[in-house]
Amino acid sequence: MKARIKFRKNGVMKFIGHLDIMRYFQKAIRRAEIPIAFTSGYSPHMIMSFAAPLGVGTESLGEYFDLELAETVPTSEITRRLDAVMVEGVHVLSTRQVEDGKAGKAMSLVAAADYFVQFREGKEPAASWREKLDEFISQKEIIVTKKTKRSEKTIDIRPYIYEMHLDGEGVFMQLASASSNYTKPELVMDTFLRWMGEEPLPFAYMIERREIYANKGDEEHRKLISMEALGEEVE
Repeated sequence: MKARIKFRKNGVMKFIGHLDIMRYFQKAIRRAEIPIAFTSGYSPHMIMSFAAPLGVGTESLGEYFDLELAETVPTSEITRRLDAVMVEGVHVLSTRQVEDGKAGKAMSLVAAADYFVQFREGKEPAASWREKLDEFISQKEIIVTKKTKRSEKTIDIRPYIYEMHLDGEGVFMQLASASSNYTKPELVMDTFLRWMGEEPLPFAYMIERREIYANKGDEEHRKLISMEALGEEVE
């Protein structure tokens, strides 16, 4: 059985990095006595695949990882057992069975993600940014310079901003998140502020990732579906 786990991460746990979260869940799976499958060979390890890594300091309402089980277990039972051994700041929300042939690995499926961004107290720009958000996103091109370890390259990130609008006291964004076009919400917000003539302040944003999507269409005709919706419950 291949299962997809959806979990929430917030509070102090948002400061735990991706590799430590992986190790945390490996220990939690043992404590919850989930019959996970292992690879063969001299150094067997749990068969797990996490979706898009979450940046340190970012909260999330919907993170995912896939795992293979050595036997079939009701999805509600997996959720109950895992959530019972979670620490404060991590909550297992659901489990879905996914088919190997159709699902693929969690990481390879990721196409987009929803984010909610707010300014920290005292970090909001002096300019009236709310009135300028629509003008910024209505541009045909949004050119940025991305720095890598070896070079710099100029790219247009406008095609990778699927949606961006005011949401209460913050900004909602739906951004491309595949490995080939991964777009960080911090980059979009920094670019927006510089377009207004404001220099972004360090640690200015509180970011929450709300959902991760796979694309069942193509790049031109996207059909985004949540990673959770690709699976089904098993009794």
